[in-house]
Order: sequence, then C-alpha cells, then structure tokens
Amino acid sequence: MTTSTATSPQKGHLVRAIGLFGVAMLALNAVIGAGIFALPATVAARAGLMSPWLFLIIGTLVITIVLTFAELASYFRESGGLVLYTTTAFGPLVGFGTGWIYFISRVSAFAANSTVLALYLGTVWPWVAAGIGRTVLITALCVALTYANYTGVKDGVRTLAVFTFMKLTPIALLLIVGLQHVSADTFFPSEFPVIEDLGGTVLLLIYAFVGFESTSIVSGESKNPRQSVPKAMVNTLIGIGILYFLIVLVYVSVLPNAGEEGTSLITVGEVLFGPVGLIAITLAAVFSIGGNLAAIMLAVPRLTYAMAEHNLLPKWFGVINKKHSTPGNSIIFLGALALVLALTGSFVQLAIASSLTRLISYILCIAALPTIRRQAGEEVRAQAYRLKGGYSIPAVAMIVCVWIAAQSKPETWIFTGKLLLIGLVFYVIARVAKKRRDG
Repeated sequence: MTTSTATSPQKGHLVRAIGLFGVAMLALNAVIGAGIFALPATVAARAGLMSPWLFLIIGTLVITIVLTFAELASYFRESGGLVLYTTTAFGPLVGFGTGWIYFISRVSAFAANSTVLALYLGTVWPWVAAGIGRTVLITALCVALTYANYTGVKDGVRTLAVFTFMKLTPIALLLIVGLQHVSADTFFPSEFPVIEDLGGTVLLLIYAFVGFESTSIVSGESKNPRQSVPKAMVNTLIGIGILYFLIVLVYVSVLPNAGEEGTSLITVGEVLFGPVGLIAITLAAVFSIGGNLAAIMLAVPRLTYAMAEHNLLPKWFGVINKKHSTPGNSIIFLGALALVLALTGSFVQLAIASSLTRLISYILCIAALPTIRRQAGEEVRAQAYRLKGGYSIPAVAMIVCVWIAAQSKPETWIFTGKLLLIGLVFYVIARVAKKRRDG
C-alpha cells in the first residue's frame, strides 16, 4: 500500500517535482489565509489581552493533530492524503465520504476567500468591490490559478512562492515596529477576562490553524514524501503558531480599543505607518488570501484525482494531462465549481459547514492510524515518522477534534449530511462503472 507511485488509468503519471521548500510553501499558504487578518479583532472582543495566549494554547492543541497526520503521511508515497488513509483503514465507502466532505469544505473555502479578496482589494481600488468589477476580478483569479496549475506543478509552486513573499514582507515590517509597543502589562496582564462563549471562541481560533493537511494530498508529486511531508507539516505549523502569537500581541498592544467594531490588522498598519501602512497591510491581506487560494488549487485536485484512482469517483477525475503531467480534469473541475459558487453566492451555507466537515475528516483519519500502523511493512515502519508514547498524542488529538465538532449547531450537521448524500451519487456511478469493467 505504500511503495508505489500513483498512476492514472490513462498511462500518464504525476511528476515528483515538489521538494521540501514547495511542500513547506503549500503548508504555510494553506494555513495562513484570510483568518489572521480578520480574527484578531473578533477574538480580542471576547478575550481581550488574553487573545495572544489563546492563539498559542489552541496552536499547541492543534499540534497533536498535526503530529498524528505527520505519522500517517510517512506511511505513504501516493497522492490522496485523507482519502488514502481512510480508504486503507476502513474501505472505499468511508474513504469516499471523507474525501468528498473534505473536497466540499475546500471548494467552499476557495469561493468564500475569493469574495473576501475582492472586498480587501476594493479598499484601494473600489471598482472591484462590487458589480462587474467584482465579477471580472474573481473570474480572472480563478482562470489564472486554474491555468497555472494545469500547465505544471512547478508553476503552481512558483505562484505560491510569490504570494508568500508578498504577504510575509509587510507582516514582518509590522512586527519589527509593532513589537516595540509591547509592554510588560500587555505581555503578562494582571487580570484575564472571563470568556463566556469558550466553545464558540475556540471554533473561531481553530479556523486559523486548519489547512496543514493539504501537504499530504500532494505526496505523489513530492520528492521523498515520507520525510518532506511530515517535516513540513510540523515545522511550518510551529512557525505559524509563533507568528500568530506575535501578530495578535502587537494588535492588542498598539490598539487600546482592540476588539471594537471596525478595527483590524489593517488598522494597526495605519497607526504604525500612516496611509502607506494601510495600503501595505491591505495588499498583504490580498496576497495572503491569494496564497491560500493558490494552495487550495494546487492540493485539492490531487484529492479528487486520488479518489478516481481508487474507484471512488468516475475515472474522468483521474485523467492525467499528457503534456503537463497534471490531473487536468480535476483542476478544471475545481476551478469551474469554485467560480460558480463565488459568483452566485450559493457557497455561503457551504462555508458555514466548512469547519465541521474538516473536523469530521480529521476524526476519521486519526481513527485510521492504528490499522495503518499494523498493516505497514517492516521497511516502511522503519522509515516512518513514528510518534512516541504509543497512542497518547493521537488520543489527545481525537479529544480535541470531537470537543470542537460538538460545538457545531444541529442545522450544520444536517446540512453536512445533505452534502454527503449528493456526493454519494458520484460514488454510485464510479462503483457501477468499476463493476462493468471487471465484468
């Protein structure tokens, strides 16, 4: 199960062109999107000066999930990530459910973030905030990212690298100047506020850290994936957790009215650097969201490709472009669906269910670890990123995921079930086609 490279039924193959740098760029951009620019104000309104420490605490809890995924990834060389793990452990039906629910959550996130990007860019170029300008911007964005990834995985990685540089440079300057405003009273406040809606606050915070699992989906195109994918997952998320802590610390230190309506990280940029800072942080937000979109476009088509490889989706999704060696049909499908959702606004309810669907996928993958450990051969186990302490870390990760998922409202669970039923139509088509091929 862990030694072959995924190949398509059309005799094409994915090229292992993503090194450790590319995997790290994917992890970073998959996690850092619109959340860090919007969440500080929302969390500060609930937690005040405790906000930076809450980001650090939740980041530490998320590390247990990341470590579990790091071990899972180290057993496989094929693309697929979540769907590969759950199919191996529980069979095709659970594998399909995991993959489909996760796919929907990522497409809805792409659509939602596309509209947020238009709003941010509209602060410096009002024409794109609404109407025909918004339509043109979102269409151009979807087409450009689809084309960049369709023509080769290296172009997708280069796109990520550009977005990463453009969004981190203004943030780094903001931290260099902003940290000078941090005082002992801010760093170690004498009193911590009582957080009334702890569950809802945690749901907000968890959104800032999810996305790391995207790296496991591209294992089939990664160089030495059993080593590069786990390292990129763990090291990148640790760095992101520290970055979030510092950003939110600067936010509550610079703005005495942190958490009030109308304040954001862009407000911090304006206070520290004037109008130039406002524009710089706005553009950083635009590039941050753009990098997140590029990460989704790079990773998620490999998920539907892997599902087709395992006969969980129609074979059309598994077609490899012979010229560019990319899962062309899956890339086009994602780009077209995301464009329709973003332009029509029908993605809103999908976005609400996005966090829950992600957590369900995490729970199923964590539950798959014991079976995958047992099934792995001796050579694979010797090279695996084996966690110390038996199942103690995965157990903590499972408790974290279950508790956070339990904070979701009943209507969100019902909507998630409806999405799964829609996806089952594709699954039935794929299984019937397999039976016909097998005779």
